[in-house]
Amino acid sequence: MTQYDAVILGGGPAGMASAMELSRKGKRTAIIEKASMVGGLAKTFEFQETSGTYRTDIGPHRFFSKNKYLYDFIEDLLKEKWIKVNRLTRFYVDGKFYFYPVRLGNVLTQMGPIRAVRALIDYLFARLRRRIWPKEIRSFEDYAVTTFGRTLAEFNMLNYTEKIWGIPCSEISRDWALQRIGGLSVWSTLKKMIFKKSGPKSLVDSFYYPEFGSGTIYEAIAERIRQKGSDVLVSSEPTRIRWQGNRVTAVDVKTPDGEKTFEAPAYVCSIPITQTVKLMDPAPPKELVEAVSGLRFRAQVYLFLTVNKEQISPDNWVYFPNKNIPFGRISEMKNFSKQMSPPGKTSLFVEYFCFEGDKIWNMSKGDLFDLTITHLDQLGFLKKEEVLSIHHFKQQHVYPIYDLEYKNRIETVMKWLDGFENFYVIGRPGRFRYTNQDHSLEMGILAAQSILDGKRRDVEEVGNEKEYFERGYIPEEDQATS
Repeated sequence: MTQYDAVILGGGPAGMASAMELSRKGKRTAIIEKASMVGGLAKTFEFQETSGTYRTDIGPHRFFSKNKYLYDFIEDLLKEKWIKVNRLTRFYVDGKFYFYPVRLGNVLTQMGPIRAVRALIDYLFARLRRRIWPKEIRSFEDYAVTTFGRTLAEFNMLNYTEKIWGIPCSEISRDWALQRIGGLSVWSTLKKMIFKKSGPKSLVDSFYYPEFGSGTIYEAIAERIRQKGSDVLVSSEPTRIRWQGNRVTAVDVKTPDGEKTFEAPAYVCSIPITQTVKLMDPAPPKELVEAVSGLRFRAQVYLFLTVNKEQISPDNWVYFPNKNIPFGRISEMKNFSKQMSPPGKTSLFVEYFCFEGDKIWNMSKGDLFDLTITHLDQLGFLKKEEVLSIHHFKQQHVYPIYDLEYKNRIETVMKWLDGFENFYVIGRPGRFRYTNQDHSLEMGILAAQSILDGKRRDVEEVGNEKEYFERGYIPEEDQATS
């Protein structure tokens, strides 16, 4: 049996970062990845077509963080293939474009005088009511309406949030509001508008991006660690996680070469938490199984369209909160990096939020394209005759659903899993935490550091700041611009 210092389940950002940090210290790892390539939700697909090479991430992946160590981590991997991109992101509501992150002046001007006056009255009433008749804030809807007033809350927050999660905002935990829009308010937006330089830097204007797609970060890690003796097993998945007492003892894995057993002093796990519990042998306590059975994930279905035109829109990506538009977001990858499409051509990545087994999930590529192109044409983005090719993807376990009961359930499960002294659960699906790429990388690095010095780091605190989600550190060094 090959000797490893750690076995890592899941080759997404968290797992790959953990492997890289361990490799830097001379440790040998085995990464077990179910997909045919590493990168998880941040992988980059490449398509060779007659007109040239097209690349796409699974939706928009910009990089930002408050942790300068992460910038150094990626720059060491990518060198000159790490570029700074000017950002333009908007949401499309009732036939008009609005900047995102929200610019209050833009919103009030675009929505028209009647709606703008109603929004301001609702906002003032919400502030007054919060002072005189405060109510318990349990749900995302409670938070949004109390903070912004009903009109502004319904304008894009409530509709788009329900589109993502597939349940009413009254059934979504306030934790999602605190994580996503905590610290954002009409007053803070006004201050930002009046005093341009007030507050910390944000990702409003620019972000960093790998020139050939976000997946090149993880492909570079795989190449580096293989050179140092670690193994990366793709198209492989764990079938059993064996444990005894407070230690994990081995993992059985189905590989293209048959069933194999991996043993190591430490294990890092970033696969979906619902699968992790099912794989534990012997079976976990009954209350743990019951708790994890109530945790749900939202899935996605994607269309990637290669397009015979120079550009579709100037945006990196566009949100569609209106429920009469079936897709939730589109991304034009060429606006991230010119290397994502051949000269004179472009592409469009279209995202649908869904549940496994529902109508969208089961729809054929042809039917989904017909539905998509009808709306893209009506909205003025794209005509059917401009599409060169259609690619169809599906992805499970994309968004952990923060319903009103999730917190008690996840605390029960994590208390048990974190009780293993040599088992480190990390990442978005692993910890049932909506994390961005930088948070997952940081969790992986902390897990590796825990293994290296035997002192468990608290990964639960990563990305737990209760402030506006768009804030982050932006290096001052000059970089090439996409």
